[in-house]
Amino acid sequence: MSDLTTPGPSSAVPEPPPTTPGLPLAVPELSLVVLIGTSGSGKSTFARKHFRPTAVVSSDACRGIVADDENDQSATPEAFALLHHIAGVRLRRGLLTVVDATNVQTKAREALVKLAREHDVLPVAIVLDIPERVCVDRNAQRADRADLPARVIARQRRELRNGLRNLSREGFRKVHVLKSVEEVDQAVIAYEKAYNDKRDLTGPFDVIGDVHGCRAELETLLGTLGYVLTRDDQGRPVDAVHPEGRTAVFVGDLVDRGPDTPGVLRLAMGMIEAGHALCVSGNHENKLVRALDGRNVKVAHGLAESLAQLEGEDEDFRKRVRTFCDGLISHYVLDGGNLVVAHAGLKEEFHGRASGRVRSFAMYGETTGETDEFGLPVRYPWANDYRGKAMVLYGHTPVLNLEWVNNTLCLDTGVVFGGRLSALRYPEREPVSVPAEKVWYEPVRPLEATTFASAEGVVRRDPGVLDLEDVLGRRTVEARHLGRVTVQEENAAAALEVMSRFAVDPRWLVYLPPTMAPCGTSTLPGFLEHPAQAFAAYRDEGVRELLCEEKHMGSRAVVVIARDMEAARNRFGVEDGSTGAVYTRTGRPFFDEPAKVEAVLARVRAAIDTAGVWSELETDWLLLDCELLPWSAKAMGLLRDQYAAVGAAARASLTAATSVLGAAAARGLDVADLAARQDRRLADALAFTTAYGRYCWPVDGLEGLCLAPFQVLASQGANHAVTKGNDWHIALADKLVAADPEFFTRTERRVVDLEDEGSVAEATAWWQAMTASGGEGMVVKPRHGFTAGPRGPVQPGVKCRGPEYLRIIYGPEYLESANLDRLRNRGLGRKRSLASREYALGLESVERFVGGEPLWRVHEAVFAVLALESEPVDPRL
Repeated sequence: MSDLTTPGPSSAVPEPPPTTPGLPLAVPELSLVVLIGTSGSGKSTFARKHFRPTAVVSSDACRGIVADDENDQSATPEAFALLHHIAGVRLRRGLLTVVDATNVQTKAREALVKLAREHDVLPVAIVLDIPERVCVDRNAQRADRADLPARVIARQRRELRNGLRNLSREGFRKVHVLKSVEEVDQAVIAYEKAYNDKRDLTGPFDVIGDVHGCRAELETLLGTLGYVLTRDDQGRPVDAVHPEGRTAVFVGDLVDRGPDTPGVLRLAMGMIEAGHALCVSGNHENKLVRALDGRNVKVAHGLAESLAQLEGEDEDFRKRVRTFCDGLISHYVLDGGNLVVAHAGLKEEFHGRASGRVRSFAMYGETTGETDEFGLPVRYPWANDYRGKAMVLYGHTPVLNLEWVNNTLCLDTGVVFGGRLSALRYPEREPVSVPAEKVWYEPVRPLEATTFASAEGVVRRDPGVLDLEDVLGRRTVEARHLGRVTVQEENAAAALEVMSRFAVDPRWLVYLPPTMAPCGTSTLPGFLEHPAQAFAAYRDEGVRELLCEEKHMGSRAVVVIARDMEAARNRFGVEDGSTGAVYTRTGRPFFDEPAKVEAVLARVRAAIDTAGVWSELETDWLLLDCELLPWSAKAMGLLRDQYAAVGAAARASLTAATSVLGAAAARGLDVADLAARQDRRLADALAFTTAYGRYCWPVDGLEGLCLAPFQVLASQGANHAVTKGNDWHIALADKLVAADPEFFTRTERRVVDLEDEGSVAEATAWWQAMTASGGEGMVVKPRHGFTAGPRGPVQPGVKCRGPEYLRIIYGPEYLESANLDRLRNRGLGRKRSLASREYALGLESVERFVGGEPLWRVHEAVFAVLALESEPVDPRL
C-alpha cells in the first residue's frame, strides 16, 4: 500500500537516480538522516548549513566527550555507543536527528537503520560522493587531519562506492547522492510531512465506526449527522456534504460481510475524492487488496461476499476500488495532535510514526496469544494502559456499548451483526448511533461477549484511574493556561501520602483550590497589608475593573454535588448511594460521618432546586468553591491547642504581672515604663483572644453551620471558572443565599474602577470599616474573571487582611514597631508563584473533567496541586 508506514519488499525497491543539482532533497520531518561520505567530503559543513545544531549528532564530538580528543580512534566504540544513545533519545522524543559520521561501512549503516526501525521513523541517506583528490586536499589543510594517510581516504571511498547501489536494499527509504562539490553547494533540504500528519485539519469531524458493507445504515447515519447525499443518475449515493463544513472520518473496514460493499465504497470514495471525508485502512481493506491482486488469501470473514458483489461491477470500478484500498494509510493525526484515528487503535508511542510495526498495530491491534471460548484471539487491552494526550478513536473489535477508556473510544458497535452503526462528533464528544436494519452476518462471538484481557483474566473494560506511575518521581503537567508546571519528586511523595490515605473517594475529587497570594506589604503606619498594594498590583497588570469580596473567616470547602443518585452514577460513576462530597483544600473529607455529608448536600441541593440553577445551567451536577463557617467547625483542635492556649497563658501571666507591678508602684517604686509595657502586652493578648473568638461559635448537627459560596466552578459541559466573570459567580451565589438565608451566607462586595479615585477610596473605606468591626478582610479579584496579563495569567485573587485579624497569624504583639518593621521584609515571591501554579493546575483539572477526559488525567492535575502544597513556603503569608 502507498503509505509511508508500509515496508515494501526489497526486490521491488528501485535504485534512486543521482540527485539533480539544485533540486530539493526530500527529508521527512521526523526521520533519521544519515550522512555518508569519506573524511573531508564536507559532511559537518553540510550539516551545519542545513540542520539546526541540536539536531546533529557527530561521531567526532562524541569522541571528544568520551576521550577529550575528537581524533582518538581508540575511543570509537564508546563514542558510537554514545552517538546511538543520543540519537535514540531524540527519536523517541519525536525529533529529527542527523548522524554526522563517515558511515561508509555497511555494518555502521545497518546499526543506524535498526535504530530508526526501533523508533518507527524513516531512515534517510544523504551521500556526499566527493572526488577523492578533493577530500585528500581538504584533510591536508586541517591541522588535526594533516597526518591522515591518503590510503585511508582511498579505502573509505572504495567502501562508499561498493555500498552505494545497495542503500535502498539496506532499508533507507530515501537516498540522495551528491556527486560533486557543486551539487553539495547547490543542495537544499525540503521537509516532507508524513502522510499521516493531518494536524493542520482541525475539524469539526464525524468519526464513523466499522461499516462492513451496510450501505443503508451508512446513509441513515450520515443523514442523522446532517450530511446531504448526492446521487448519480442511477440513484446511487456518490457523495455526502455537511452544510456546516464538517468532515467525516471512517475508521476502516468499510468492506466485507454486509449486503452492499460496492455501495459503501462508492459513497465513501466519492466523499474522500471531494474532500468531504478521510479514511484509514482496516484489516479487511488490506485483505481485499491482496485478494484482488490474485494473491493466496483465505477467503473467510466476509471476504467472499465482497468479491462476489464486486464481480457485479465493471472493471473500471474494481480497479478504482483496488487503488483506493491500496492507498489507505495506517492512521491519521488530526487537530494539532489532539485526535488520532486508527482502525484498531494506537499506542501513544506510535502516533505519527512510520513503520511496518505501526501499520500492523493500527490495523490489527495486539493479542495476548490466547484464544477465547469462541476460538477468536483475545485482544490485549492497550487502552487500559493508555496515558496519551490525544483522543484515540478506533473500531475493529465490535462492542455492545460505547465506553470511554482513558480518552479512547471504540466505535465499532457491530452494525453488520445486528447492532448499531456509530459515530462520534468531534470535538463535541457527542455519540450518534443508528440501529442495524437486520442481522446481516451472524457473528462467531456475540456482541455482549466481547472481552479484553487483563493480568487477572478476561474482564470488561476498565475506566482507568490514577496509577502510581502517573505520579511518582519528578513530573511535568501541561496546564493550558500557564504552560508546563513541574512537580519535584519529594513533593510528589508527600502528596501521595495524603491522597492515598486521607482523600475522599477519588471519583468526587475533580478539583483542588489554589492557595491565595497576599497583597504587597504596606508601609503605612499600623498596617502590614492595605488595599492600596492590591490595587497597585492589578493596575500594573493592566486590569482596570476589580471586584472586592468580603473574606469569610472559615475553612475552604469544595462542594461537588449531583442532582440525584442517577446523576452521581452517570457522571461520576459512583454507585454507593452518595450524591456528592464536601472536602477541604487538601482533598480530605470535611465531615467524618457520611450521613452529615448527605445532610449538607441535601440542604445545598434544595437551594439549587429553589433557585432554578439546574435548569438555568442545563446541568445535573455542580462544582462549587465555598467557605464553610465557623472556623471552629473544622479547626477546633488548632484553636484549642495553639491559639486558645497562647491567649490563656498570655492573659494569665500578664494579668499577674500587671497586678504585681501595680502593687510595686503603690509602694513608691518607679516601675512606670515596665508597667506601661505590660499593660500594652495585656491589651494585645486580649485583642488576640477577641480576634480569633469572633470566628468561633457552637455547632450542633447543621445548626450553626453556614456556607458562603463564591464561585460556581463548573457544570455539565462548562468550565465557568474560565468563561464567566466574577460578577456572574457572585450573582449566582446570591440566588442560593436567597433560597436558604439561614444556611447560606452572603458575601458582601464592592466594584472598583481603578481609574476612578472615588471608587478606590470608597472600597478602601469599606475595607477599613469591615476589618475594624471584626471582619477578616477582603479578596480582590479581576471583575471579569480569568485574565491574561503581559506576563501570563494574573493572580485570580489576592487577599488583603485587616490589622486585627493578622494578630492571629503573626502573634498578639506583631504591631509593635520593631516587630512590624521586621515583618515588612517578608518575601512574597514564592507564595505568589505557588498561587499562580496551583491556580493554573486547578483550571486544568476542571477543563479536563468538563471535557470528559479520563479520571487519571483529571487527577494528574489535582495531584499536582496537592504536591505543590508541600513546597517550603511561609504558611503565614
